Amino acid sequence: MNIFVPESVKIPTGIETKDFRIRILTINDLVKDYDAVMSSIDHLKGVFGPKSTWPSFNLTIEQDLVDLGWHQKEFENKSSFAYTVMKSDESKCLGCIYIDPSEKAGFDAKMICWVRKSEIKNGLDEKLFSTVKFWLKEEWWFNSVAFPGRDISWNQWYTFPDK
Repeated sequence: MNIFVPESVKIPTGIETKDFRIRILTINDLVKDYDAVMSSIDHLKGVFGPKSTWPSFNLTIEQDLVDLGWHQKEFENKSSFAYTVMKSDESKCLGCIYIDPSEKAGFDAKMICWVRKSEIKNGLDEKLFSTVKFWLKEEWWFNSVAFPGRDISWNQWYTFPDK
């Protein structure tokens, strides 16, 4: 059985660039997170794969609170890691990053990230993805991280054998 988090490692709390701040996602981010999701529903469809139903137009703020609480607890338990992507001044949620154990053989982890629709034209998606890839390589312990929906198509991802 693979161990997702070795006992000796310290989980990175985030990273900051001139364009954004990445930090741990908590329930305190509810209002800004909900705004980012709800303003980008069509854009976010399929970010977790073509079979995903998230997000939906009937997502309530209460359901988002439960999701954020779940992500916060998973982080505390070191079973997966969710980060918010904020403007440097914390005035707006720009997106999220999810680092999870991989269910597919050959990968230690998988990473999925998204940015709100209004930030696509600013090139934020590409900046975020390249920053997170570098961050995972430099500050995390993983040997092999999968980026389904980006470096690996979803169709290809589904063909990899499960662990």
